[in-house]
Amino acid sequence: MLRSLVFSLAVLVSTAALADTACPQHFSAGQAPVISNPKLRPRTQALCFRAFAVLHSGVTRTPLYAAEHLTRKNLKSASQLSRKDSFHAEDALPEGDRAELRDYERSGYDRGHMAPNADFATRKAQAESFSLANMVPQVHENNAGVWADIEGAARQLASTEGELYVVTGPAFIGANLKKVGNVVVPTHLWKVIYSPAQQRAGAYLVTNDETGDYAVMTVAKLEKMTGISLLPGVPQKVRDAGMALPKPVSRQSGKKTPHKADEFTLRDFIALLIDVYNRIKKIQGMP
Repeated sequence: MLRSLVFSLAVLVSTAALADTACPQHFSAGQAPVISNPKLRPRTQALCFRAFAVLHSGVTRTPLYAAEHLTRKNLKSASQLSRKDSFHAEDALPEGDRAELRDYERSGYDRGHMAPNADFATRKAQAESFSLANMVPQVHENNAGVWADIEGAARQLASTEGELYVVTGPAFIGANLKKVGNVVVPTHLWKVIYSPAQQRAGAYLVTNDETGDYAVMTVAKLEKMTGISLLPGVPQKVRDAGMALPKPVSRQSGKKTPHKADEFTLRDFIALLIDVYNRIKKIQGMP
């Protein structure tokens, strides 16, 4: 009897864990990220939109993450639509928890999308992406530079492979955090990519500044940094293993943005060997 009761409770707990979102289509295996850092839990509210989902924090007045399922078909349709800005406060949030347009006015920061407008295939979905519940204060050079390049790299990979699950968000690291109005400025931004075709996952991390540098790391390492289990529906071994993510290419210059990887890859090693060989040839006057 006791064993049966324990089994029944386990089933109920498991079912609750899998049914923790009203829009499972936006998440890998239908499972939304889970907050593991208790400091992030107060005043959070999940929001479901047509093409993405957000967990919003009333403390920071930003999303803690935005999740989307990118597909080749939707991206092809999205590429046919021109951008129409429609920034707006999110009516589904309490006034005391949400960002307002006035928070960003003359702040010097962009209203940076977490789920980008260019990912979405319809006007209504694109309009929803301009909700301030999907925005963070972002340094303009970052938003228009390396971050835009990372977004483009994700779209290109999704178009090549057919689909990706993407989770994007801010990190607030350190004690000396800034605010614009009532909105907390993130110190970092990150983007997690899971490829069902490869059965691999990895993450980009950038500092919210003008440098243009970025790092590539495992999802497991980013989860420890953010205090969020970002891909609970993906096996732990996949989150631990990492993934060779595409290098972002600047849309303006065609050059790859500076890269600070956590791990020295085989490609990096080969490039170093070629560079050393060419330097030796030059010194020795070899043809």
